Amino acid sequence: MATVQESQALVAAEGKKKEVTCSAWIRRKEGKNNSDNKLLVVMGRSATAATPALLELYTFDPKTSSLSSDPWKFVIEEEGANPTGFAVHPSGDEFVCATTKGCKLYKLVPQEFAYHLIAKDEPRLESVGRQKCLAFSTDGSKLAIGGEDGHLRVFHWPSLDTLIDEPKAHKSFKDMDISLDSELLVSTSIDGSARLWKLTDGTPLMNLDRSAEEKIQCCRFSRDGMKPFLFCTVEKKGGNVVTVVWDMATWKRLGFKRLLRKPVSVLSVSLDGKYLALGSNDGDFCVVNVKKMEVQHWSRKIHFGASISAIHFCPTERVVISNSDKWGAEVTKLTVPGDWKVWQATLMLLGLFFVSALLMYFFYRTSDSFWNFPMGKNQLPAWKLQEQSHIPDSGSMFIDDSDFPDEL
Repeated sequence: MATVQESQALVAAEGKKKEVTCSAWIRRKEGKNNSDNKLLVVMGRSATAATPALLELYTFDPKTSSLSSDPWKFVIEEEGANPTGFAVHPSGDEFVCATTKGCKLYKLVPQEFAYHLIAKDEPRLESVGRQKCLAFSTDGSKLAIGGEDGHLRVFHWPSLDTLIDEPKAHKSFKDMDISLDSELLVSTSIDGSARLWKLTDGTPLMNLDRSAEEKIQCCRFSRDGMKPFLFCTVEKKGGNVVTVVWDMATWKRLGFKRLLRKPVSVLSVSLDGKYLALGSNDGDFCVVNVKKMEVQHWSRKIHFGASISAIHFCPTERVVISNSDKWGAEVTKLTVPGDWKVWQATLMLLGLFFVSALLMYFFYRTSDSFWNFPMGKNQLPAWKLQEQSHIPDSGSMFIDDSDFPDEL
């Protein structure tokens, strides 16, 4: 186990964004009983003539939707190993960094006023070569990686025992995702094919149907916990790209919709499953409401003239980080309806209770006097009630039925 040394070199401001090759959110449970959510962002920077390859840790301020200006910097000590992507474990305690030479495991250690990264030696990860896709399962029990050479590897976590080792899964990986229940894996190839795998026993399940003129590109499982779907971007004849929805119960197509209206480079889904994000080859991206399948946010020229390589939704806020090779990482606050916070829901319930109490009091004070039974000091004792019950009341609003004979 080797400790990552903190970088002493200062990164030049000019061209700084261009050096950022990848990023990811880290959601940590800290404080008493792990009750406080701490949001961090890890970014990878490629080596330059003046600086080595770096990993940087930023804190995120949800009030301003911005990252800290002074990150913690750590050197990637392996020469020529520029970072290309991350897979963060759901616990937030560790992450896997894909590099141009393989994969590296890092442990995140909180200190009093800072964070420290510890690189762990894992030969089974370091020797895999360059990877295009990597992801942890939702429950954190599996790690899947897909390489440029089309090799699919799925490991049990944290033992790193092999579950799937398929050297010819694809010609070369395009995209990959794991289902919400951590039972299925979907992967796509640069040749337009897509395959499904069962993670329960590590066996291939099926290939997704497509016509000879279709190419399946990006893929994501639904994550709202309702009826399970699979979303894929499909390029049709003529270059038109549509988003197709598959029913995971029957694996039949439910329909499609053209959302971005231009070639799609990346597809992402929010952690609560309410939104999809689609990035283009010319630097635009849109965010789609899954329930309505309608675009609710546009960011145009955010990576002007460059293909967006990744879009990452913030775990707790309606904010995304997008990446491109030319412009690095960009933080964008989405113009979508805000979610109800806990304090807002509590305040609403208290308000409804108060209004209900006022209405009950109003109806009580203005209701017919017949229902205003005497209470407390004004209530007559039982013997007076019995005496008054024998006194005929000519003004009674009820008719004494003893004056009438029984009906035959």
